[in-house]
Parts: sequence; structure tokens; C-alpha cells
Amino acid sequence: MATDVEHSTGAARVAREYFQGLGRADSSTPQRLYAPGAQTHIHGVVGPTGADGMKAFFDEVFAAFPDWRFEVLDLVAEGERAAVRWRARGTFAGPGTFQGFAPTGTRIDLEGQDMLWVRDERIQRVEAYMNGAELARQLGALPPAGSPADQRLAKAFNLRTRVKRSVVSDPQLVADGVWVVRGGFPAKDMNVYLVRDGDGVLAYDAGIKAMVEGVAAAAASLGGLTRIVLGHGHPDHRGVAPYLGVPVLCHADARADAEGDGGVSYFHLERLRPYARVAYPHLLRMWDGGPVHIDGTLAEGDDVAGFQVIDLPGHAPGLIGLWRPSDRLALVSDCFYTIDPQTDRRRPPSVPHEAFNFDTEQARASIRKLAALEPATAWAGHAEPAAGDVRAQLERAAAG
Repeated sequence: MATDVEHSTGAARVAREYFQGLGRADSSTPQRLYAPGAQTHIHGVVGPTGADGMKAFFDEVFAAFPDWRFEVLDLVAEGERAAVRWRARGTFAGPGTFQGFAPTGTRIDLEGQDMLWVRDERIQRVEAYMNGAELARQLGALPPAGSPADQRLAKAFNLRTRVKRSVVSDPQLVADGVWVVRGGFPAKDMNVYLVRDGDGVLAYDAGIKAMVEGVAAAAASLGGLTRIVLGHGHPDHRGVAPYLGVPVLCHADARADAEGDGGVSYFHLERLRPYARVAYPHLLRMWDGGPVHIDGTLAEGDDVAGFQVIDLPGHAPGLIGLWRPSDRLALVSDCFYTIDPQTDRRRPPSVPHEAFNFDTEQARASIRKLAALEPATAWAGHAEPAAGDVRAQLERAAAG
């Protein structure tokens, strides 16, 4: 039996009228009761959308479930808000489809909850929640819970998860408040750095798309991701950035690459060996997470979590590194390479391959600029860091 707690009869009355109309399969109910500009979001199903969008949604529902009925189980109203717990039942008999599924003849029986905001006898907003997995199970799109088919599905999902997680290493502490997460297949030579940032960590560089879940998990284990700082905007350094829901920052000169084609327009892949010329277009597309919205820009001298931003352009416009004078630690993205991008062989620091450089001579100048800081350790965007006599190694790289 439905229960009502009404401290504002207007909100309760309108909410009840709304569900009574939908219970009569009257798809015009939203158009009749919504205020101009009202929005509804049935989370995981439809919206946010207005009265016309909801009419179209319920037209689809009623064509797919000709005996559709709503029952209000509980209604609580106070002020301008009304909360409704409901039950929906019907037969997926068609002739219409639902969410792309053809009628199966199955019965559904679901509960959900809507929160309605009502003002001046009109609905201003609706936020609705239901168990989407249970709906899928009842429609037959998912197997019954606990069934052999459900267990096989879980095993397949877990195998996929293990494969995806195998592409990314656990975070490795490399300096005070700095961790590296390595990704890629078969060799994990894509580096994303997590830097202590208040109670959480920021990511310096954003690796490849396959690292999304691994970077998210690593950051969560360290307090949560606060922001992403792109060393530059190439496809293999912006991969996770569009997917983690935090602000993304870069140098102003890197913005065009980050929000655009990733710098591919100035690559000279014809300068690679024949087999690499064939492979790299496919690799770049596989690695790339796509254009990312930039929320703000950084410039040389800015403080980022106790590091100073340093300009190191050449390999890409606006390439920046992070420099911490207290322990002479440098995180420098692709200012230099310690790997041959065509063979994956490790090697001493070198100028990035000219096939991927915006300006190779400027890249040499940036390596010399970094050398003059005399880093104790310089971590690059790929593979291993430069350690020991870093200045001499970098000067040789710039001259080579």
C-alpha cells in the first residue's frame, strides 16, 4: 500500500498526478506537467532531456510494453520536493522495441525512485534511479544472477580485467612523493608520474589509452587523482587524460596538440625504417585517447606540487618538465629518449627521433638547458631515467 507524508500538498499532488498519468500510458503527461525548460534524467537510461524527449521515451516504453503499469509505493513531500518510490510492471510484447532490443515476451517487475522538484504547480526537474542491471536481466540481455551463464560471464570479465591490468605496473616509488606507473605491451615503456599533491596525487604525463584503469587505480591507492599536467600533447602522452574526470593543464604552446591531432600533422614518419613507417600509424591510433579539453595553462617558473615548471620545447611545442631543486630531480617527458622507438632497445640519453620532432635543433638546445641544471636524476617519458653523471650524459646526447 502506498504511504504519503505530505508537508507540501502541492508537490505531492503534482507528483501523484504525474505517476497516475504515466500509469495510464499517457505519454503526454510530461508535456502537460513540466515547466518550460524542465529536465529529467533517468540515470543510466535516458537524459537529461526535456518534456518532448520524455514523451518520446515513454512512447517507446508504451509501444514495447503495452500493459505497462506504474504503482506508487511511497510518496514523501516536503517544500518543493517530492520523493516517489515506485513499482513498474509490464510485458515486453511489442510491437515496439526498447533501447534497441526486440520484444521477447518476457515480464518485467522493477522498483525505482524519482525525486521531483515542483514549483508553481509545475515540475521543474526530475532525477530518477532504477536498477539497470536488473532490468537487463529481466529482459534477457544479462543472464540470471548466480546462473552458470552469469558465472561464465564473470570469469570472462575477470580475465579481461587481468589482461588490461597486466599492461600497467603498480606504482613504484622513485623519489620522495613521486611514483612512476609504467604501461605498454609487451614492454612497459610508457611512463606516467604520480606526484604528491595535497592529500592526493597529480599525474605528470598521461601515457596511452590502455593505461586508464591502471593509472586510476594507482592514483586512488595514493589518495586520489587531483589533476593532470601534460608534459606535451603527443598521442602517447595524452592517452588517459580525457577519461579520468580531473582538470588537465599544459603549456599554452602545447594546447593545440592536446586539443587537436596530437601533433601528428608535423610528424615525418617517412624518416623511419620501412617496417616502422607501416607500424606507427596504427600504434599512434591505438595509443591515443583522443583530444582532451585543457582547463588551464602553465608557464616556466610556475609551482606545481613543489616542483618548478621548466620550458623544454623542441620535440613538441610547449614541452614542459618539472624540476625540484631540493633533490635535483627532473621529470622531463620526451625532452630526451632512453629507448630506440624503432627497436625498443634501451640506450643512453639521446635526442628524440627526428620523425616525431617539431624542431630537432630546439630539442638539442632544451637538452643542454636541462644539463645545465645538473640533475641528480632525470626521468624521461619512456623507459629508464638518466642517473649518475647526468649532465655529461645529456651534453653528449645534445652533441650527438
